[in-house]
Amino acid sequence: MKQEEALEIVALTHSGMVRAHNEDSVAADAACGLVVLADGMGGYNAGEVASGIAVSVTMTETAQPLKNASPIARDEESGEELAVVLLGRSIQKANASIYQAAQSDAQYAGMGTTIVSALFYDNRVVVAHVGDSRLYRLRDETLEAITRDHSLLQEQIDCGMISVENARHSQNKNLVTRAVGIDAELIPEIHVHDVAVGDIYLLCSDGLNDMVEDDDIQSILYAMQGNLALAAEQLIQTANDNGGRDNVSVILVKVKQEFAQPRSWLTKVLNWLKK
Repeated sequence: MKQEEALEIVALTHSGMVRAHNEDSVAADAACGLVVLADGMGGYNAGEVASGIAVSVTMTETAQPLKNASPIARDEESGEELAVVLLGRSIQKANASIYQAAQSDAQYAGMGTTIVSALFYDNRVVVAHVGDSRLYRLRDETLEAITRDHSLLQEQIDCGMISVENARHSQNKNLVTRAVGIDAELIPEIHVHDVAVGDIYLLCSDGLNDMVEDDDIQSILYAMQGNLALAAEQLIQTANDNGGRDNVSVILVKVKQEFAQPRSWLTKVLNWLKK
């Protein structure tokens, strides 16, 4: 089955109820199973520029090579699957582009962005992220955060300084410890997960999870899993009904069928030898 037939994808973004500009960016390419979401930060319009660059570069640098190569092919230099290498490398290129733009134009000085991206291939998903934009997975009735925030608050939770419950009301929610475009070099966090038919994956900016409890996100996704577009609209509407203090963006991906990558006997042997 073709990738675009196996996956249903919906992407929505909204400025929220308070902010005049939307500094979030979202994009999806169903043909190669790639989705990207970024939440920009910086001075006037700079956040919008940073997130736009991040999404554009990540989409192009990941999707273009996959038109002529298999995502399960092994990278000659690292031995990693091409899907993993391309997604990580694309974010590093986006980082360089944003950093260079900030260095060359004073109005963009200090701009940066979070990013969360997912590439679905061979009944798996490789997830790369930087900052506090998240990826959740709804499997059966259970919602689980697949990514872990790169934030001061998450570090405080990890070392026991603050409880998860108290963290909901912390003033340090939006202090990220890692962002795209701030430093000349960047290593995104990357993990590969198996997928199952029926899974729903949610990529979101913190404008959603800061305004809507995980339990409510789970309830909306589970109740509306038969209508992904309506589920996305309801998530954004709920965030706005709860105050909408930030831009809010969501990408939903539903796995409708398996999408194993076709393998020749030679490919199987070569991949086995490189393990």
